[in-house]
Amino acid sequence: MTDKIEKTDAEWKAELTPEQYKVARKHGTERPFANAYHDSKTPGTYVCVCCGQPLFESDTKYDSGTGWPSFWAPISEEAVGTTTDRSFFMTRTEVHCSKCEAHLGHLFPDGPAPTGQRYCMNSASMVLHEKQKDQEAS
Repeated sequence: MTDKIEKTDAEWKAELTPEQYKVARKHGTERPFANAYHDSKTPGTYVCVCCGQPLFESDTKYDSGTGWPSFWAPISEEAVGTTTDRSFFMTRTEVHCSKCEAHLGHLFPDGPAPTGQRYCMNSASMVLHEKQKDQEAS
């Protein structure tokens, strides 16, 4: 397990765009179908926008029809953490980066096989590191 990253609110605000800050640090949600990765099919690894920790591989991404990038599993169990979110008069499972606590999205039990899980993430909380052509061949 890697060391936790802790920064002041001012430091996060200086490093992130306003949208990234709102979503990743203030637990916001971006608009569906109007975000960078909801329909991306580009191979690669999705990493945390705040600390660069690898979170999801593109081969676990699927079209959930929700307008947000959805995955059936994280890159590892240690990559993400969950907490109970009781906002907006409902109970949901919030997903966050285990290294810096950035808000990523929510977890729902209506995903496809093999896990039956839907990690419904915000594009603003992630950066896609595209797989290089020579990596695809190996």
